[in-house]
This record gives sequence, C-alpha cells and structure tokens, in this order.
Amino acid sequence: MSGSDLVFNLSPGGHLSGEIRVAGDKSISHRAIMLGSLANGVTEISGFLEGDDSLATLNAFRAMGVQIDGPTNGNVTIHGVGMHGLKPPEGVLDLGNSGTSMRLLSGLLSGQSFDVEMVGDRSLNARPMKRITVPLAMMGAVVEGTDAGTPPLKVKGGQQLKGILYKMPMASAQVKSSLLLAGLYAEGETCVIEPAPTRDHTERMLQGFGYEVRVNGHAASLSGGGELQATRIDVPADISSATFFMVGAAIAPNSDVLLQHVGINPTRIGVINILRQMGGAIEVQNERVVGGEPVADIRVRSSQLRGIQIPQDQVPLAIDEFPALFVAAACAEGETVLTGAEELRVKETDRIQVMADGLKALGVAATPTADGMVIRGGEISGGCVDSGGDHRIAMSFAMAALRASGEIKILDCANVNTSFPGFVALAQRAGLSITSDHQG
Repeated sequence: MSGSDLVFNLSPGGHLSGEIRVAGDKSISHRAIMLGSLANGVTEISGFLEGDDSLATLNAFRAMGVQIDGPTNGNVTIHGVGMHGLKPPEGVLDLGNSGTSMRLLSGLLSGQSFDVEMVGDRSLNARPMKRITVPLAMMGAVVEGTDAGTPPLKVKGGQQLKGILYKMPMASAQVKSSLLLAGLYAEGETCVIEPAPTRDHTERMLQGFGYEVRVNGHAASLSGGGELQATRIDVPADISSATFFMVGAAIAPNSDVLLQHVGINPTRIGVINILRQMGGAIEVQNERVVGGEPVADIRVRSSQLRGIQIPQDQVPLAIDEFPALFVAAACAEGETVLTGAEELRVKETDRIQVMADGLKALGVAATPTADGMVIRGGEISGGCVDSGGDHRIAMSFAMAALRASGEIKILDCANVNTSFPGFVALAQRAGLSITSDHQG
C-alpha cells in the first residue's frame, strides 16, 4: 500500500468535549529505547508510543542484538546490553520517516566498534544531515552521507572519539542530543552550547539512567566513559499530539476538553504560551513530576482568539506545533505574524509552504515568508488539502473542519501513524466528524 492513498474526510462544525489521553511522547519514547538498550539491567517502559517513528528506533536496536519485549499496550521491556554490548546488524538500518532516529543514532553509533548504514524513506532521505555530520567529524567520528549532505548515512566504527566544545549555529535538540550521545563514548568532556533553549529530554533521561549531565544556562556537558543503569520510565502524553485537541477546543464553540497526563517540559510549552497570548482559555492542573519529566492535565475551553505577533523566544519551544497554530491563527480575529521559524522549511515537508497552500485552498488569507507566515483570520471554507505526507499537517487541517463551512478532504494521510496511531478514533470520540478511507 502506498502512503498516498489514505484520505481523511471531514464534515464541518461540531465541538470537542470529554477527557482525552493522547499518544505517548515521541521524543521520550525514542530516547527510552536508546538508553535502555545501552543500560546495565532491565528497563521497563510504560506509555511507549507505538507509532512508526519510535518503532523504527526499537527495531534498529533489535537488529543490533538487544532483546526487547513488546510493545504491548504501550509496555516495553528492554534487556540492556551495556555501553559496549551492541552487535553489528545484518543489513542496513531502515529508519523510515524518522529524522530523530537517524540523527540521534548517528552520534550513538559513532562510538561503536562496527560499521552501520542507515537509510530512510523518500522524505527522510531528503533531509539535511550536515548539521550533525560536521560536528561529529570534529569529535573524530566518520559519518558519510551523499554529496548533498543527505541520507543514506554510513557510520564507520572503531574510531577514537574526543570530547569537544561545540557552539551550535542553530537551535536543534536533535543535534545537541546526537553530540551528547557520541560524548558518552568520547575521551574527556563534550560540551554543547545552544543559541536558544531546545527540548532537554536527553539530558533529563541520561540523569534518570544515572549518568551525570551538567547543565549551566545554555550549555550541557558530560564526560565519556560512564555507565547507564536500568530504570522505569512512564512516558507522558505528547504535548505535540495534545496540541491538535488544544487548538480544536479553542476554536470550536461550546468545547471543553481535559487532556490527561501531558508532558509539560519547559522546553516544549511554547504552544500553551502562544495560545494563551492569543486569548485561549487554558488551565494547567494537577502538576507533578514523573520520571524526571513534569506532567500535568490541561483543560481547554472555546474562546475568541485574536491575532498576535508570535514572540521569537517561543519559536523553538513550539517548532513542531506551528501547523496546528496556523489553523488557530486562521480562526483568530486580525492578523497573526510568525518570524524566525525557517527551520519549518526542512521538516518532513516544507511546513511553511505546504500549510500556506492548504490554508489558501480553504479560503484563508495566508502569505508565506522566508522564515514564517502572515495569516489573516477569517472564514474557513470547505475544500481539498494535500498534506504532502506530513502527519502534523494532516492532523492540523482535520481540526480546521470544526470551523469550516463545507466538507474538507485531506490527501496523503498515512504518515499520521508515525506519531499518532489511533488519531482518527480518538478524534471521533472527542466529537470531530472524521472518517478515513483508502483510495487506490
């Protein structure tokens, strides 16, 4: 079955209500598999996201000889092999659509004794990898891509890595994490300095596995040569997945939704801050810490949103949530302006262009710019939108139907399974009038 033949069909109107627990956090699910595999002892994970991306990471470690039981209803048991227990895989590691898997594994595999080749699907094979291969080379790693700096990537084993001080030219949690994971195998200290804060799940989880990470302002550092000790991880619900329901509840009249057990890591809450600035009625309740990660229940009710100039300091904290926020902007009074988000052009798709095209197809005044978008709120008509195979774009436009005047059809939706399997069923239960079908 090709990915292009899954279509979402949406009837206009409706509202969202009830208590919802969305899929587990993708970033944390990836990292739990990686660190659990390298730890001494047995790591138990609950709430694991059974989406294609995190399963790509799980299958990569299985291919390198790690015994992993599950996932069964989000429960995974990893029999760790220690820092030097991975074995060469028999073939290439196919990471599908998952940029996180490929970028983080590039660092982790740089410290192994064997060679590995990593490939991806068409979308992943077009994504930029020099941002990691260049600093990894400074550490002594050998990671080779195509002449264009894209996958497939070949990692040569048996290199002696050395710690470096690296000032990142752009804010990227994947680059930071890749270098820290390589640093586990490097001689001396590896220190990464970021220009703006990005998600810190790697630093938190390393500490959860008993590895010392020093965080000082914008700098994270660790020394090589330590060990990881197995632990228990309860993966919080993914705030990126919760975002679709937050936006849906904010824009649809008479909505009232409680999103349960959502990760509210301070490096990820840009969407809450931005929606509140737009006038969204959002309450964060029952805050607690689970496995080193802050978690809360989030209540969202319908509200009249207004357009804003999105603060630049919130952009890295909401980078994955902008497709949904663009839909919120389309329903807001006045103009919303986003700048400083050029990173959106090199995600699973060029999210600025694909979102602008989709909004225009639904009658919304959306003007893409080099590093963002200008959106004038107004009526949303029915129409046909091409998601470009991008899961976040497909789910964002699904929520737009709550305020649309006609039916919306969304093409190329199969990749929703990369981050949010079960999205359609959960959205139906919450009140969205959505069906999916395969068109040959």
